[in-house]
Amino acid sequence: MQRFGQVIGLHDETWDEYCKVHEGPGVRDLLAIANIRNFSIFLQRMPDGLLYEFAYFEYVGDDFVRDMEWLNAQPRHREWLQLCDPMQRPLPGAEGWTRMRPIYFNP
Repeated sequence: MQRFGQVIGLHDETWDEYCKVHEGPGVRDLLAIANIRNFSIFLQRMPDGLLYEFAYFEYVGDDFVRDMEWLNAQPRHREWLQLCDPMQRPLPGAEGWTRMRPIYFNP
């Protein structure tokens, strides 16, 4: 299993809508088929005044690249990204979520 942490900004004006769309089923079934488990998203306003999302998930498959290619080829997943991506604010120099470096794990 591989653990992933990611970070991205969220536009203030989209906070409510972003939370609302994540209350529904979204693409949870597609994530499960792509071997993604325990996907969690956390929102926090940081001291700089901006909103940030932190995402955590576990990948339980044996070919991450293949599974992500499959996921990205799914029309419903592409529609989900078209809905959510404009609400987000990538970190400077990034095009989307920025993968975080894991430094500690306590099982």
